Amino acid sequence: MIESSYAISFTFLAYLVVMLGIGLYAYKLTSSSEDYFLGGRSLGPWPTALSAGASDMSGWLLLGLPGYAYAAGLESIWIAGGLLVGTWLNWLLCAKRLRTYSIKANNALTLPDFLSTRFNDKSKLIQTISALFILLFFLFYTSSGLVAGGKLFETVFGLDYTYAVVIGTVCVVSYTLFGGFLAVAWTDLVQGLMMSAALVIVPIIALDGSWSQLSDTLMTKNPELLNIWTNVSGEPLSAIAIISLVAWGLGYFGQPHILARFKASRSNKDVKTARYIAVSWTLISMIGALLIGLVGISYVDTNLAGNLADSEKIFMILVNAIFHPIVAGILLAAILAAIMSTADSQLLVSSSALAEDFYKQLFNKDATQEQIVKVGRLAVVMISVVALFLALNPESSVLGLVSYAWAGFGAAFGPAILLSLFWRNMNRNGALAGIIIGGVTVVVWKQLSGGIFDLYEILPGFILSSLAIIIVSIATGTPEESVTETFDDYEEALKTMD
Repeated sequence: MIESSYAISFTFLAYLVVMLGIGLYAYKLTSSSEDYFLGGRSLGPWPTALSAGASDMSGWLLLGLPGYAYAAGLESIWIAGGLLVGTWLNWLLCAKRLRTYSIKANNALTLPDFLSTRFNDKSKLIQTISALFILLFFLFYTSSGLVAGGKLFETVFGLDYTYAVVIGTVCVVSYTLFGGFLAVAWTDLVQGLMMSAALVIVPIIALDGSWSQLSDTLMTKNPELLNIWTNVSGEPLSAIAIISLVAWGLGYFGQPHILARFKASRSNKDVKTARYIAVSWTLISMIGALLIGLVGISYVDTNLAGNLADSEKIFMILVNAIFHPIVAGILLAAILAAIMSTADSQLLVSSSALAEDFYKQLFNKDATQEQIVKVGRLAVVMISVVALFLALNPESSVLGLVSYAWAGFGAAFGPAILLSLFWRNMNRNGALAGIIIGGVTVVVWKQLSGGIFDLYEILPGFILSSLAIIIVSIATGTPEESVTETFDDYEEALKTMD
């Protein structure tokens, strides 16, 4: 446990009070479902960009990725590079179009609602099945954040893991429950800045300008740590391994909590500025996370004479060793920030799926705005409880849980979103086939191993989903005239909407 825990406890408490204060202030501004789920589409470029980045990266940026770099060395560059390119392409291809199209699609607040409206799906099958996949994969994604929170409180305060996870869950649920999207976006802005600052400061202070010394230390310990083409045992990385790591970038096109930030931007003009901010933030954060892992190898080898039992704690180990307790408390609060910034977003998207896509569509089509918000808040609590039970296993890996959920969303929704924004002749049957095949492929592929099945499940899921959309759309004929006319209206709006 870190020394001077009183100072760290005070820092954590002060941080939580600020976040809850933001949540309560946002509560006063939240009166409709559009306010609660999209913040009234009022975000400027900075909160849009950093909210997307912070809700994307989560605790894995400060725990999972440094832990992977610590265990694998420069092999981790492949996953970081794939994610950076994916971030840029997602902002470039989807942001402006999705914001415009969702407004024209009867002001669709959720991803399932947008897809259902885009293809005039009167059966609401697209909306219902999409919501089911969102709930399934977000349970794993949210539980990954709670696992990260458990590791944080366990390491910092020496708490039992179970109690630590429960405390972390209560922290996240509190302000998401009241403030909705505005609370999430505004706290994400603060949390994103904290995360990037921590990722820059820790490796710089730890290195103390001795870049060449770090390289020499790693070379002496294991030269394969500095080789991007081999694993730590010196064996060449297979094509499957490299492709699997880079394929993480495909996941961005289908992440509901990230795509929601595009829809919440106050104008199309802000999207370009937000893209520059988001990509720059991601680049800085990725470099910092990788450096923390590499610096950690040197530190542990020199000071602890052995390897960590849990490599995902390397950031916390470095902060504890290098900084005064008060500074350490601030930096460790960045982990809590990373966890909260993603878990709150996931809870909000999941609650919107239950409230808008299940409750309103299937049980109460005439539900008032107040009723929808109440159901959304109840859903936050329900989903949190289920995710909490999934997170109670102390052997859970943050990166492992994230990778499964990331693949599920990327394969189920990525091709459907991309093609719905660019292909005029995509129809309702193609969209439905793509969502189902993409999601099911990830679930099935994950259970198999050996040979081609060692490939990260997002790639086969993404490819098969894309093929299903194209083949089924062509086989079942040109979409009805109202659907193509709607697409033309979207394209016209794209030219004129600010």
